[in-house]
Amino acid sequence: MAAFNPADPEFWSQSAKTYAAQSEPFTGLFAADALSLVEIGPGVRVLDVAAGTGAASALAAASGASVLATDFSPGMIAAVEAQKIPGVTARVMNGEALELDDASFDVTVSIFGVMLFPDWRAGLREMARVTRAGGAGVIATWKHPFGAATSLLLAEMRAELFPDLPGMKPFGGMEVLRDPARLTAEMEAAGFGDVRMVESSHDFKLKLTPDLDVETLFGFSPHWEGLSADQRAIVMGALAATIARDREGDVLPIPSTALIARGIMR
Repeated sequence: MAAFNPADPEFWSQSAKTYAAQSEPFTGLFAADALSLVEIGPGVRVLDVAAGTGAASALAAASGASVLATDFSPGMIAAVEAQKIPGVTARVMNGEALELDDASFDVTVSIFGVMLFPDWRAGLREMARVTRAGGAGVIATWKHPFGAATSLLLAEMRAELFPDLPGMKPFGGMEVLRDPARLTAEMEAAGFGDVRMVESSHDFKLKLTPDLDVETLFGFSPHWEGLSADQRAIVMGALAATIARDREGDVLPIPSTALIARGIMR
């Protein structure tokens, strides 16, 4: 796997298979919550920005919408195309500069995507630009500055085990957009109004298999790369203790919370 760098399309291309297996079933739960805030059905044009392997796109298309899935990672778009989802087309595209006409979609969504853009404000503005007047934009972002699932688990263990290590800065807009008031303000600044905010929580269910690989487990977290071999060994010991204490059968539930904002284009 490429070194952790959410701004690098190649990182996501190399991670596409792991993401589809490990993350999409989880993020799809939040995608369903996000799409429940808007009216989607036959004839509705939906844009999925930073679509990943297509969880939100598939859900929108299942309701009869016509969906364009975009992502800057060719590997992610190839994964969407390989599924041959009825009603979904996919294009490699930079979410900070969408190659799309103004006001060309009824609904635009980004599920844990725009929050990772280096220029996430440009991503929000682009979503607003391509949404028709009266249409809706929906953003999902993690409430914790270091995300969810195994990334959140590792960040919390690192902070507890090594309190003297320098703190790590959240990537992109994750620090700003995790605050409801600031998320609302940023959506309004981009051009959306009547912003509605909901909080959504689901457990990431880490499957405890004998061949569990730490690179797969922590591959989406920068907190792992900055640890020495000795520190990693300490983390694995703490993980084993957490599993022994909190496991539910063959899974370890990791509670994770998102903020979902829906705005109406002015």
